Amino acid sequence: MFKLDRKLITSASVIAVAGLFAIGCSGGSAATPGDVAYKNGKATIDGGTYYPIVDGQTGPYAVNEAARNGGFTYGRKPTQNEIDAWNKDVMPDGTGLPEGSGSVEEGEELYEAQCVMCHGDFGSGASGTAGGYPALSKGNAYEMQKTMTNQRSGDNKDGDGPARAFGSYWPQTSTLWWYIQSGMPHPNTKSLSNDETYALTAYILSINEIVIDGEEVDDEYVLDREKFLKIQLPNENGFVPNIDGPNAPEDVRKFYANAKNFGAQNLNQGAVRCMKDCQADTVKTVYVKGAGISDFNPPMSVVRDMPKEEGPFDPAAAYEAACAACHAGYLSPGASEWAGYTGKGIEKVYANGINGTEGGMPAKGGSSLSDAEFKMVVDYLIKGK
Repeated sequence: MFKLDRKLITSASVIAVAGLFAIGCSGGSAATPGDVAYKNGKATIDGGTYYPIVDGQTGPYAVNEAARNGGFTYGRKPTQNEIDAWNKDVMPDGTGLPEGSGSVEEGEELYEAQCVMCHGDFGSGASGTAGGYPALSKGNAYEMQKTMTNQRSGDNKDGDGPARAFGSYWPQTSTLWWYIQSGMPHPNTKSLSNDETYALTAYILSINEIVIDGEEVDDEYVLDREKFLKIQLPNENGFVPNIDGPNAPEDVRKFYANAKNFGAQNLNQGAVRCMKDCQADTVKTVYVKGAGISDFNPPMSVVRDMPKEEGPFDPAAAYEAACAACHAGYLSPGASEWAGYTGKGIEKVYANGINGTEGGMPAKGGSSLSDAEFKMVVDYLIKGK
């Protein structure tokens, strides 16, 4: 097993980490302010410090005691049905995964209709003015998984780094199923049925050349719940520390007790947690004297040509290249819906577009347009000409 920092790429991982922290906090061993261990002597799993509520404060933060004791004015406790409707996690063991089925062929049709504009042909990733959306495949997942140990250091300074895509990097397919149904397609989330989600998952498995229970996921493959639970991705065991199973809390404690496990240079190698002076001074600083560096390889360019002049900017063409994928269905050029956004002034509309919004609008639509050019595209969208 190789060592990689765990990323927040799986809902299972996030929930497991939260669960581990809850186990430590609720183990009947509240700590005193500033403690890094509970009264039973076990270290806090997340590596942090536990602050109980003392004199109306937890650490430096004040606590609203009235709200904490149920003294709220608005709202009510949710019903179990409301909680069940919100809790849509899909776990690796099949918890939360509904019945359904979908074929690779059906998934390809859905992908071409709703996904290709952001994730590229065959999941190759976005390019050009629509940059910023990840690749879903980098080829055969089993071969690409071997690149996870590639580091651009030593004899491989100019070599290829890890090929991180769904098939080669993600540990569980349950995260993919959950994310597709909960967050895709942008901007029309939660619009896919269970069968459509199975179909898209099957297609993404196929472009990663995944094998399920000895059978390759080809164009004719139909994925259902029973087959889904047999999926084993090649990087399933590629993350440390282990946060699964009944011994997970102790596994995590043991892992973080030795700083060498995660590449740190802690002076005490994990025996004592610290916030300053944690690493030995091992870096030697070298200063360049004299006239500076002159031996460049390749040689430094001395070309001083002016950039090639281009024709006048065409906002309609820029819209088609960078915006139409999302705005063709909503807030299209000249659409009446724009009246609901221009009430606060055009400068507010410009700012939202340039900076991006929490609703899913990427900055400048993911394009490389200048501010002036982007404003011209906004004017085109609002006026329709």
